[in-house]
Amino acid sequence: MTKELIAVEDPGDPRLADYTGLTDVQLRRRREPAEGLFIAEGEKVIRRALGAGYAMRSMLLTPKWAETMRDVIEEVPAPVYTVSPEVAEEVTGYHVHRGALASMHRKPLPAPADLLADARRVVVLEAVNDHTNVGALFRSAAALGMDAVLLSPDCADPLYRRSVKVSMGAVLQVPWTRLESWPGDIAALREAGYVTAALALGEESVDLPELVARRHPRLALILGSEGSGLRPSTVAAADVSVRIPMSAGVDSLNVAAAAAVAFYATGPASR
Repeated sequence: MTKELIAVEDPGDPRLADYTGLTDVQLRRRREPAEGLFIAEGEKVIRRALGAGYAMRSMLLTPKWAETMRDVIEEVPAPVYTVSPEVAEEVTGYHVHRGALASMHRKPLPAPADLLADARRVVVLEAVNDHTNVGALFRSAAALGMDAVLLSPDCADPLYRRSVKVSMGAVLQVPWTRLESWPGDIAALREAGYVTAALALGEESVDLPELVARRHPRLALILGSEGSGLRPSTVAAADVSVRIPMSAGVDSLNVAAAAAVAFYATGPASR
């Protein structure tokens, strides 16, 4: 029996509450973690979220996407709402050109110790607050063999819609969690057998190829915020500070670009 879709014409319908004001960053940053939800946008990301074991709360489609998503519609028990493109835009605050949104249940975050136990290369993000950069970092982490991502308490939400979209769903695949005390948790990394490497410019920083040559069995790469980089206290607490050699008078890279370089250099091929 074919599952019945629920047509909604009123953008104020309370059944669409999960999707209201998606462009209001401050509102969504408060609402989504508190209510235990996140938004998956686009066919590929929705399928990856389901494949990663996230349960669906509901799905919102424009009519032309109903056939494309038919197998998902039949698979999930969640309600599926169809709306016109105009209603979708009024509800969400933007033109939903991908035509498919899903509200998903978040999972409980694992304990940092559980992620560290079996990993060899981990990423630590300190106060990285641009959602585009967070998504790009996760995509590089997935592509270049990082085992897990740990976030400082003041880091942006990887499950915010923009992060999920930019990562192409990698935030749903790479294991991650939040640290409770930072930079105090550097001690926990060290106790778990990790050499902590802070990516920072400084007189005592070693070049990235030198770090790679040391072939540390377990390595935690620590990256800082987009503007000021890592806090001095974090750099001081790390085992080593590392810089990426540059040319043409350039002194630094965007944090997502720097991360990709470091992930490639220290990833599986270097072990």
